Amino acid sequence: MSNRPIIVIEDDPFTRIAQIVLDPATSDERRTAFADFIAHDEPDFDGWCARLRERVEGLYPAEIRMATSTDDMRAQIADCRVLLVESLTVDRDTISAAGRLEIVQKYGTILRNIDVAACAEMGVKVLRLRRRANISCAEHAFGLMLTLARKLHLLNGLVSVERMTAAGLSYRPFDRRHTPNGNYARIPGLAMLNESTIGIIGLGEIGREIALRASAFGMHVLYHQRTRVAEAEEDALNARYVTLDDLLAHSDWIIPQAPTGAGTRNLIDRLELQRIKPGARLVNVSNAQAVNREAVIEALKSGQLAGFALDTFYEEPARNDDELLSFDNVILTGRMGGSPRFNALKDFEELITGLAREVST
Repeated sequence: MSNRPIIVIEDDPFTRIAQIVLDPATSDERRTAFADFIAHDEPDFDGWCARLRERVEGLYPAEIRMATSTDDMRAQIADCRVLLVESLTVDRDTISAAGRLEIVQKYGTILRNIDVAACAEMGVKVLRLRRRANISCAEHAFGLMLTLARKLHLLNGLVSVERMTAAGLSYRPFDRRHTPNGNYARIPGLAMLNESTIGIIGLGEIGREIALRASAFGMHVLYHQRTRVAEAEEDALNARYVTLDDLLAHSDWIIPQAPTGAGTRNLIDRLELQRIKPGARLVNVSNAQAVNREAVIEALKSGQLAGFALDTFYEEPARNDDELLSFDNVILTGRMGGSPRFNALKDFEELITGLAREVST
């Protein structure tokens, strides 16, 4: 029997980084693909991996088994010492079947898919990770919100008479003997986040990061999802649970934070957009398919929707003639929410070194 620690990992595009770092049997094709994926932020991915391996001597080399489903995970868990999951269910039976299990590592912070009490009873330590990519997605959401609220994409450079004129603005100075000179371009329709209401549909890992920042901006935070979170968590986030209809009717900013899947497709459709507060803005940094594209275009044209921002597009790359590109109150970015790549690299550096400290030698 090999002395290498056996680690079962939920197969996710990012958790494969742990496989590349820890398992020398990982295919060259996968290593090469990730080196290319990382290159614009870390041109020496192989060097990064090598430096990390030197810090986790007791964990490297390991035998990594990638699990694509809960059943697949359970079929491979019998002799594993570490289990790394994001969404797969780790229940009492799973823990019992893993006779050598020492650690369950959550790739995130919310433990609802892990039976923490059963882990404690069986002497299995539960670790979690506050993912930098999730924090980055929340920051990106606020970047998009501020861009829409302050019209930054339209205002950039409009500081001279010549540039204002070229943009179709007719400059007329204020009477400075009596007035300040704020907004001397006389741009109408600016908004603030402070004292506005944000409605978050899905208070998961990223939804909670958004709620934390919304509270710091002085926003009123509403949320909706199938299961209400504990009152203590609501208090910590200054978030109030409401029905979806109430969220749509009262929110100035609507953030659908839903995972990809058949159950979330067209979560925001024509009916939902008819129910929104007139002049609300919609910002989506999660899953493009959660928002019906045609319904959004109709709501933008009618004025029911005052702005739309989207980070994960319906087609990637998008078509150059896409109608959404024609609106001046639409912001589109190319799946930038979780970037830069250093977020993922730092996450796995923290995760792997943390496991190395905890796994028995």
